[in-house]
Amino acid sequence: MKPHRTPLASARILDGAHELSVHGLKRRDDSFTLHYTIVPPLPDAADRTPVLLALEATDDVGNEYFDWGGAYGAADDGTHTDGSISAQPALAAKACEIRIRITFLRNGEEHPCHLMLRTSAIKP
Repeated sequence: MKPHRTPLASARILDGAHELSVHGLKRRDDSFTLHYTIVPPLPDAADRTPVLLALEATDDVGNEYFDWGGAYGAADDGTHTDGSISAQPALAAKACEIRIRITFLRNGEEHPCHLMLRTSAIKP
């Protein structure tokens, strides 16, 4: 994902040192996946303690969704981090909004981030 695209949502993270921008959500039969960028890039795990992510979400009809894994890495040009993180189960058909909590774990400290997305942003 390119960081210059208009994001679906964005938030300052990790004590305001980085900006998370959500650029897409994709529905799957058993899950959904959030695609994001982080500027400036997260530190390289070879150089510093890695930052870990965990996702939890609820929708406006009462369903809960839990982390199913993800991956991230530095963009080829080194200007940002590209990543994706998935949650299960599949997003409910009747849901109109989803409230997402992404927790960033760095040096033993939790740094939560809260986002609200309309499910119309999720492409089948």
